[in-house]
Amino acid sequence: MLPSQPKIFYGRESELSDILELFRQGTPRIAILGTGGMGKTSLAKAVLHHTEITARYSQHRFFVAGDSVANKLELASLIGAHLGLKPGKDLAHPVVQYFSTGPPTLLILDNLETCWEPTGSRKEIEEFLSLLTDVPHLGIMITMRGAERPGKVKWTRPFLQPLRPLEPAAARGMFMDITDDRHDIEEVAKVLQLTDNMPLAINLLAHMVDSEGTWDVLSRWEKERTSLISEGHDRSSNLDLSISLSLSSPRMTSLPHARDLLSLLSILPDGLSDIELLQSNLPIDHLPGCKTALLRTTLAYIDEHQKLKALVPIREYMQKVYPPEDQVLRSLFKHFQALLEIFNKFSGSLAGSPVIARISSNYSNIEILILNGLREGHPDLAQAIYCICYLNNFGMVTNRARTTLMDHIDIRPQPSDPQLEVYIITEVFHSWAYLKLPNPELLIRDAWGQLDQCDIDLKCILTLINICSL
Repeated sequence: MLPSQPKIFYGRESELSDILELFRQGTPRIAILGTGGMGKTSLAKAVLHHTEITARYSQHRFFVAGDSVANKLELASLIGAHLGLKPGKDLAHPVVQYFSTGPPTLLILDNLETCWEPTGSRKEIEEFLSLLTDVPHLGIMITMRGAERPGKVKWTRPFLQPLRPLEPAAARGMFMDITDDRHDIEEVAKVLQLTDNMPLAINLLAHMVDSEGTWDVLSRWEKERTSLISEGHDRSSNLDLSISLSLSSPRMTSLPHARDLLSLLSILPDGLSDIELLQSNLPIDHLPGCKTALLRTTLAYIDEHQKLKALVPIREYMQKVYPPEDQVLRSLFKHFQALLEIFNKFSGSLAGSPVIARISSNYSNIEILILNGLREGHPDLAQAIYCICYLNNFGMVTNRARTTLMDHIDIRPQPSDPQLEVYIITEVFHSWAYLKLPNPELLIRDAWGQLDQCDIDLKCILTLINICSL
């Protein structure tokens, strides 16, 4: 029996059109790729039931779910069962013979990565696929996690690019089809932000919203994160399971530190550019290979700004299960601290400088890393406070306004550092226009009282003099 046609299908019209065009031009061999939960199977089912496909192949369409097979023998046996062949030890050649002597046929192999990814079975799977593609009237379509197509097959061009998250309008349409339109629009937008427009996450959260309401789901997410939508028993109903399957891919386990890089990306909303990866001296071995592994498994992607990023559901899962190690965070913090110090020292002559562009494009990343160091007893506590002042100055100069991190400077290193105290006070006055001070005179007296105990730079002294003159 064939699986049913998707009843709710949004945002894949372009890919569906591209696939149908390939069928119009001949008998294609197509790979639908992408990360887990991106809708690969739904797209394959939409093709399977499209009127053009049913008219062309009629009763000769086969959909084989490969998520339970481990090697070529099991895959051939499963296909043979769909074809009604007599069971045997190795049905690879009987399967090929059946297709060779039969009418034009469409064969869809879903979740083929299960048997293809293990290095021990990959070669024989690719040889079997090669035999199948030798049948001229056999249309083949596979779905696989990741961004790689199996070798030894001449895949039809142009290749279908790995599926990306849905466009916002399609994500909203999918959500509303499941929940109807009775929910608050702003709360729906907040729920969709949690999904990063990943179809599986949208589907699972929408069904929860339909029964519990947006407010309750948002409240539960604060405590449970991706566990909230991970109560199912298979990859199509359990987001954590879907992500963990990608993490256990041999393409990931062969480079253990790839998980460390993904853990780091999990707390970085801005992602990381190549220049930051190269210059930050991250304590991650084989960094280029780790990046490649994340891209091959589509656990990360390159965004429109050429930055390596991970989707929100994947980031949330990693923060919960594999949070980044402190030494990795400190290394990246030191890198951005150096950029901020350069700006703070030469801000008057850096107009149009790459330093400004790099700080701007990593602004949210820098805030996260500063907050990580803004903890009592943390070895980078003093540096984190200085960086808040630097970032505040950056905001003033570049018209970003005052950083809200200034409100978090309530922990100080012990023993007290007079120079740091003066620096904080002068930066507070820098942002006076955004935050009225109840006792400015007291702050000024405090700063002047500590100037003789520290080697404060000339800018701070001049700032205090200007404040006093006002």
